[in-house]
Amino acid sequence: MSAASSLPPRAHSGNRRDEAARLAVLHAADDLLVEHGFGALTVESIARRAGVAKQTIYRWWSSKVEILLDVLIEDSDKRFPVPTQERPTADDIRRYLRAFARFLTRDPAGRVLLALLAEAQHHAATAATLHERYLDPRRAAERALLARATAAGEIAPDLAPDATMDALVGPIVYRAMTGSTIPRALVDTLVTDLLKPPSH
Repeated sequence: MSAASSLPPRAHSGNRRDEAARLAVLHAADDLLVEHGFGALTVESIARRAGVAKQTIYRWWSSKVEILLDVLIEDSDKRFPVPTQERPTADDIRRYLRAFARFLTRDPAGRVLLALLAEAQHHAATAATLHERYLDPRRAAERALLARATAAGEIAPDLAPDATMDALVGPIVYRAMTGSTIPRALVDTLVTDLLKPPSH
């Protein structure tokens, strides 16, 4: 075997560098949004903070909104994944909503969601992308969660699934948007009143 053929494939180190650069961009966008807000966030400032070329960012993302969506999707999946068990209970849904409340009020990526929701009110393209990549897929998983819990006899909501989820998350998002705390008692009351979990 020649010396050249014994060397490890260069592609692997390139992939590692690409992943390190990608994560640096996501972290930079997250940090800069918290520090300066959505309006002051630019691809140029993200590139400077991440230590990458602006062209590198545009090779992977078309805009700062797309970067922030990647931040949001990855961190949401880590911090408050939608429960996937076959027989979810009202307590499982309660824990999910509590994790969502913590995400909005304590996690930098929670600020990303609030910023994108606000931006979506003024820009149709942002609204469409936010729905397509984040809101709609998560809502589909939440809808399935409610359906499984209802079929298992663990909850008995009066409202349709989408209306139920809107009523559950709406007060949480509103309090986060207005800078208010989200008491555990609020989440508990929402779950009890809207899902009507049976007494055991």
